Amino acid sequence: MTVKKVLAVLSVFFLLPISASAAERPTTVAGCAKPTAKAHAPATLKQPTSPDKKLAKTMTITTNCGVITIALDPAAPQTVTNMSALARAKYFDGSFCHRLTTEGLYVLQCGDPSAQGNGSPGSWKGYKDENLPANKILTYPAGTVAMANSGPNTNGSQFFLVYKDTTLPASYTIWGKIKTGLPLLLRIEKVGAYKVDQTSGNAYYAGDGFPVQPIEIKSVSVR
Repeated sequence: MTVKKVLAVLSVFFLLPISASAAERPTTVAGCAKPTAKAHAPATLKQPTSPDKKLAKTMTITTNCGVITIALDPAAPQTVTNMSALARAKYFDGSFCHRLTTEGLYVLQCGDPSAQGNGSPGSWKGYKDENLPANKILTYPAGTVAMANSGPNTNGSQFFLVYKDTTLPASYTIWGKIKTGLPLLLRIEKVGAYKVDQTSGNAYYAGDGFPVQPIEIKSVSVR
């Protein structure tokens, strides 16, 4: 899906034909403001080559629906360094969380300014996995913040917020834990996710797709 198509989907979901039963479901989360962001190409930034001597301890993500705060995990020093560098450069500002899963996996995925699910900072090379789960049964409990990737050591800027206990392969760097904002994520889940039929152009509810309630990252800060 092109950036132009993503923009169209994000902006006109409520105008797309949906079934009568689907129309009875809520399409917004109370308290969320109308997003103003636009999908755009990821910025080109200098990639940190070693961990910060003094790691940031807290990340604050301000969205159009509320604030999510994350306690950063020093067991993933390179990841915390890289994500902090992106936050300070305002890389995430004005971007959408492009993926919500509500069946089997329970995550909200963010960090790709293009909103296509394949973006990463320009010129960056994938970096090492760190702090992989030790628990072999419940690998990613509710509240976990982890990196999304396309294979070993391919981390970039995309990350996911786990809002219910989720079991995945132990392949995704854990770099934080949600301190505040979990109830908000649960409200976003209740509204659900959708995809668009490429033939008809109709939107339909899906267990893995764009959040029905658009989630815009307005700003990210670390301290």
